[in-house]
Amino acid sequence: MPLSKFVELAKRAVKEHPEVFEALLEYERTGKLPKPNPKERANFTIDTKLLRLYRNYCKKQGYKMSARIEKFVEEELKEMV
Repeated sequence: MPLSKFVELAKRAVKEHPEVFEALLEYERTGKLPKPNPKERANFTIDTKLLRLYRNYCKKQGYKMSARIEKFVEEELKEMV
């Protein structure tokens, strides 16, 4: 494989999967790999009635609210591109 092709593929890999390279940098710095796919707590406000209804819906359906909200956000971001 020509060097230019390898460099192009490497740049694309970094752009598409920055979390992998951030994990490698963290390992180099600390000697430990971070947890894969870390979660972060988000604070936002939502209508009380809507939250109560959605919480009950998720409980009855056996869904995790945070996982469902993640999916909604992912779908919205997909529509942007």
